[in-house]
Order: sequence, then structure tokens, then C-alpha cells
Amino acid sequence: MTDSQLLEQFERGTLEPFHHADHVHVAFAYLNRYPPAEALARFSNGLKHFAARHGQANRYHETVTWAYVCLIRQRMAQAGPQTWDAFAQANPDLLLWKGGILDRYYREETLESERAQSVFLFPDKHCG
Repeated sequence: MTDSQLLEQFERGTLEPFHHADHVHVAFAYLNRYPPAEALARFSNGLKHFAARHGQANRYHETVTWAYVCLIRQRMAQAGPQTWDAFAQANPDLLLWKGGILDRYYREETLESERAQSVFLFPDKHCG
């Protein structure tokens, strides 16, 4: 599936299955197509729409969404232009959900909070 097809299915809410790695792929595709702020807005709005369409409007998590988009963008900038397959192979830590990269930056209780779900919170774990 091309990135255009992926984004079209995502925006229609018909992308199935839609697991964590698929979320990362969609964010990667948006970041390849749009400036970072627009990619973030499109991805966030798309996730809200997708979740609502599937009867899970309360599943959207702003801190997780924004943190992943920022991490993906950083890795893309460091590596330069590359395909999704090359990006995924070079960044397996971004594709893990349980025990994933956000555990390095956030306390569990922070990510589980209602505030983190509704607004972006900066990392609260010391990474040094």
C-alpha cells in the first residue's frame, strides 16, 4: 500500500487493522507530506475522527500522540529522506507499544492521567 492509500484509508476511518506500528506509519507519512505543525494537526484530528468512528472517542491520548510525532520527526531529520521500510527497520523502538520509548521519558502515572490524555504534557522523567 502506498503512503497516499494509507492516509486515504486512515482519513476515511477504514484502515484495518490499525495497531501501534500502523499509527507510527501514518504519522511518518504525514510528516513526509506536510510541514511538522500541519502533519501533527492532521494526525491528531485524524486519530480523534478514527476513534470516534469506531466508538472509542475516549481513546485519543494527546500526550502520546504529540510525543510520538515529535520523536518520529526528530528521527526523520537525523536520518534524512528514507522509505517507510528503511525508517521502520532503523527505529524498532518506535514500533513497540508496551514497554516502548515513552517509558524512557514519562512516569507511568503521568501517562495514565486524565490531564495527559487531554493536553500535551512535557516529559517528566530524568533521562540522564
